[in-house]
Amino acid sequence: MTAAVDLPPIRPRNGARRQGFLRRLFADYGQECVVLGAIVLLFVVVTFINPRFVNTNNLITIFSGNAYIAVAAIGMAMVIMTGNIDVSVGALIGVLATIAGTLAVSGYPIWFALTAPILVGMAVNTVIGVLVAYGRIPSIVVTLGALSILRGGLIGVTGGTWITDLPPDFLIAQKRLFSIPVPLIFMIVLTVAAFLWMRYSAFGRSIYAIGGNPEAAVATGIPVERRLVSVFAIHGAFAGLAAILFATQLQVIQSTVPPNLELTIITATVIGGVSILGGTGTVIGSTLATILFATIGSALIFINVSAYWLRAVIGLLILATVLADMLRRRGRA
Repeated sequence: MTAAVDLPPIRPRNGARRQGFLRRLFADYGQECVVLGAIVLLFVVVTFINPRFVNTNNLITIFSGNAYIAVAAIGMAMVIMTGNIDVSVGALIGVLATIAGTLAVSGYPIWFALTAPILVGMAVNTVIGVLVAYGRIPSIVVTLGALSILRGGLIGVTGGTWITDLPPDFLIAQKRLFSIPVPLIFMIVLTVAAFLWMRYSAFGRSIYAIGGNPEAAVATGIPVERRLVSVFAIHGAFAGLAAILFATQLQVIQSTVPPNLELTIITATVIGGVSILGGTGTVIGSTLATILFATIGSALIFINVSAYWLRAVIGLLILATVLADMLRRRGRA
């Protein structure tokens, strides 16, 4: 009789494990990896052409100068993941920045001037969420109406005047913490926190469920209407934070709506991997896409190419991203 021999377990080689990890990483975060790779490649190429591209001031502009867009894109990503959209976010940020600046120069406490935009943003978007969720009005229609109201109301009330003499304590976007620009800290902390919350919390996972299959979400007991209202309210809070960063990055505030801001925020969200049809994507992708836009805009200047090409490049990226998303969905089906 032959004695049984205990053989050691067969373990995959390091190369196989590495390939498996990379395959899973690209399967789960493929678009984010593509955007990150594009940023790295762009830095290498442009630095080779013009070494001044990586000087400290330019890097600060790229990574922190557009942090308010990345913060706003976090909330936008949540809205789009539910299968909705908000085209009024740019006008809302303009209104909230004006509110913050007006309160700051009117003698109100700085903490109140910095808190009010967040609360007002949540209130405005809660109303939008109620109309979308309970009124069954398409989000594009509701937010187009909100866009007109906010933009027209802002110009009608303020006349587009400049707000000057802002208190130094109000200008938090110009401050540093441990030599790191505050906007950069906001962008990183909020992106990581939102990513973890959406990935591991029941509320966050329900956002994906609502966008992926609303009927199945209802069948599993998810209160879809309440969730949608909450998502829009959270989006309003992020718009308020973005407005604070936007309002405090310069010494003055113009009481107007920043041009094409809503388009930039939506584009960063979509190119970052959030499906325009809802159900997929991450906030990390939207933040990386914001950095990519800032890098492209700066690169065009350093290689002496008209900055107007940035819009053309972004348009091509939108078309390519949406096409890739449609093909990916068709392949899964």
